[in-house]
Amino acid sequence: MSSEIILTFQPTRPLETPLRVIVVGASSGIGRAVATQYAQSGARVAALARRADALETLSAESPAIKTYPHDVTDFDAVPDLFQQICRDLDGLDIIVYVAGVQPPVAPNEYNFAKDRAMIETNLLGAMAWLNQAALRFERAGSGNIVGVSSVAGDRGRSAFPGYHTSKGGLSIYLESLRNRIAKKGVTVTTIKPGFVQTRLLENASKTFWVITPDDAARQIREAVAKGKQVVYTPARWRYMMLIIQHIPSFIFRRLSI
Repeated sequence: MSSEIILTFQPTRPLETPLRVIVVGASSGIGRAVATQYAQSGARVAALARRADALETLSAESPAIKTYPHDVTDFDAVPDLFQQICRDLDGLDIIVYVAGVQPPVAPNEYNFAKDRAMIETNLLGAMAWLNQAALRFERAGSGNIVGVSSVAGDRGRSAFPGYHTSKGGLSIYLESLRNRIAKKGVTVTTIKPGFVQTRLLENASKTFWVITPDDAARQIREAVAKGKQVVYTPARWRYMMLIIQHIPSFIFRRLSI
């Protein structure tokens, strides 16, 4: 007499849908690192940037990443392109806005064209893209919005008035967005890097606590996974900026910081 043993496999949990991620400003630096790391983790990633050649290089190195040439100051193109990408990714879980410019500005220079470029790219482009994500996520009751601001937006320093304004405005916008849709199940994360080894570092006269784009990207992904609201990278910048924010104005304007 023989007996038959039937083994039934019970999965510990159902198959998970890969994360769907949009990275705006992925041609180099932090944005490129964020897109690459998410793709390596198995996420479906859409990478956008103005420089098509840089996107071709990214696509060659990470074939799983879908690339879309786009100038973030082309505001009218955003709604249709956003919807197209969401269809291509079969949904959306995370959007990361990293696009930013900082042209060199001399101490005695007051150049409206440069100021306008920074406001349009660093702030208005973010609002155009993240408004679309906010609307979608609010309806879905979930989602993660990430904006890469800067410690430069925490105080109005003399070196780059336009840049400080663009990043300060972005931080306020993200806070307002968070206060509006957090109760709907949507997480809004503000990332405030210090000095990162990117092209923007060329304009800095003094640097310290410099980190790599890969380090910044890892900290951004960790912040998203933990549902953080405001994250300084590296974390020690939080304490530095807390001090700087509380320096009286009549003293602050005399300091070369």
